[in-house]
This record gives sequence, structure tokens and C-alpha cells, in this order.
Amino acid sequence: MPEWRFNFFPDIGSASVSDQLGVYSISIAAFFTFFLVQWWASWMPGAEPGGGGYVAQRMMSTRNEKDALKATLFFQVAHYCLRPWPWIITGLCALVLFPDLAPSEAGKGFVLIMKHYLPAGVKGLLLVAFLSAYMSTISTQLNWGASFLTNDLYRRFIRPEESFAQYDGLSDDSEKAAQKHYVKVARWFTLLIMVIAFFTTTMISTIDEAVRFLIAAGAGLGMVLILRWFWWRINAWSEISASLFPLVGYLIAKKVLLLSEPMDFLFTVAVTSVGWILVTLLTPPEKETTLDHFCDRVKPEGFWNQRKGSRGWQGTWPLFTAWIMGVLMTYSILFAIGYLLFVEWSLFAIWAGLALVSGIILFRMLGKVTTKGT
Repeated sequence: MPEWRFNFFPDIGSASVSDQLGVYSISIAAFFTFFLVQWWASWMPGAEPGGGGYVAQRMMSTRNEKDALKATLFFQVAHYCLRPWPWIITGLCALVLFPDLAPSEAGKGFVLIMKHYLPAGVKGLLLVAFLSAYMSTISTQLNWGASFLTNDLYRRFIRPEESFAQYDGLSDDSEKAAQKHYVKVARWFTLLIMVIAFFTTTMISTIDEAVRFLIAAGAGLGMVLILRWFWWRINAWSEISASLFPLVGYLIAKKVLLLSEPMDFLFTVAVTSVGWILVTLLTPPEKETTLDHFCDRVKPEGFWNQRKGSRGWQGTWPLFTAWIMGVLMTYSILFAIGYLLFVEWSLFAIWAGLALVSGIILFRMLGKVTTKGT
């Protein structure tokens, strides 16, 4: 097989779609966009910069801060090091079994293996798994989206619970009326999300396009999700505006300026960043009691006006080092497993050793900044 089939890194500097290397070639601008901007700027479900709902669920189910970090670290290793290898091995088998597939159609190898090599019973199980995963994702996103719009937007800023106090002045009647109203609003939000999703998907024909749209639709939001842990001035309107501005920037980039990748992404990030910063500075900060409670519970790093409970910048360097070591350890484990599977003992030893060293440094750095509080 041609050597380029096994290149982990793309051919940087050429964006042409010519010859066999076309699908693996990216321009220098695209490379630096992915490497320097996308990882912090764009929101993606399950991989949100600054943390998100999926990660928070795992962390909040643990006993203390150290256990939360260990649980999150285990998830990263399992998700990025163990889970991909069945896909990788199947993909390599597809390259051997179907060598005539063009680079642009290499993804069809997975489907062809399912079609030609799976027994009938396993095909049925796979179909059920696909349908279950699809319905699970749809129901999760609809309920999740309706929950956000109802509780974090409508209930907080448009019609708060206090507005139901006119119901005979009785707290029980007010609460029942409020809950009934919010459930009704959530149903309307669910329907609205379905309608918007329907029209959005009519413009998307492949999974790749769907992922690109998700990345573009969250371009610029990531920085808010990171800075909310380091800057006291971030408020609810910062996140709300940063969630809406990417759609505006994306539409302008695609429909008005007719920009292509990666300039459309960079333009969207710029529009979102300028937008949410202006909104943040033009809206009042969170209440003093809210900020003090946050500092007391979280003990954050960064700009917190020397509030009681804030650790300032004293733990930033250990955290930064831990982050770099975590990334290095994860990729080292991924490559070590691959060389182990292909019986490349010398390379396995190198990557396993690198994973061990980075892991030791990681845990030492975390020990300097974590607490034993329950």
C-alpha cells in the first residue's frame, strides 16, 4: 500500500485536491487554525473548552476534588486512547480489503465491511445500536436544549418564578402555577428546536458537514467557557451572547462575504469575541453574594479582585504544566497501544515510557493545587 496511507500528520502547505494526497493535504492557514485557534475557540458537545455538562456529571458524582480529577482523567484516557482503536483497526482492515477506494471515498470502507463481513444476526444488532444511538442523541439534545432555554434564559430573565406571586398570595399555588407554566414553555421550546433543526439539516448532506457546522456554530464560545473560571466579570449575558453571536457571524461569513474555510471560521471567532466582550462590559456583573459564594466553593485562579477564597495566580503554573502533561500522556498512551497491537516493541517502550513520565509529572502537579475537601 502507498506510504501516505499511514501518515498520521497531514501534508501541510498544500490545499489542492489533486493526486492521491489531496484528501490529506491542508493549507498552512488551515493547520494553524486547527492548532492554535479551534481547540480553545469552538464548542463541541462532550469536548467543551472550560468543561461542560458531560464532564460536570462525572465530577459531581465523586466524593471530593481529587476523585473528580481522577474520574475525569480516566474518562479522557478511555475516550481518546481505548475507544478509538476498534475503529482504527477496522479502518486499516478496510484499506487492505478494499484497496481500490479513492481517498475521498475511504470512509465507505466501514460500511463495506459491515455489508460483506458481518453475519446476519450481528447486522441486526448493529442496526438496533444505530437506531438506539440516534434516538438517544435526539432525545438528549431536545431535552437538554429545552432545559437550557427554559431554566437559564426564560425562567431567569423573561419570567422569573417571583412573578407568579399574584396567585392568591399562597406559596403553594404560586409554585404549582409556575411549574405548570414552565413545563408548557419547555414543550414549546422543544418544538421550536425541532423546527430549527429540521431546516438546518436540509442544508447538510454528510456527517462531515454536520461536524463542520457544529464547530462553526460554536466558534468563539469556548473562550467564555474558559474565562468564566478566571475572570470575575463574566456573567450570564456573556455566555448567552457568546452562544448567539456565532450563528450571526457564520451567516455573514457564508452568505454575505462568501468566505471559504478557514477564513469563515476565523471571521466567526472574531465576531463572537468582540460581541461577547462588549456585552459583558455593557451589562452589570453578577451580584457580590454570588461571586463570593462562587469563590468560597470553587477557590478559582485568576482575576477575582482578591476576593476571599480566590487563589489568585499561585496555582496557575502547576495547572498549566498538568494540562500539558495530560495531553502528552493521552497521546502517548494512544500510540503505545497501537505499537503494542502491531508488535513494535521498541516504539511501544518509547511511548509507554513517555506516558509514564508525563503521568508522574501530571499527578505531582495536581497534588499541588487540589484539596481534600468533601
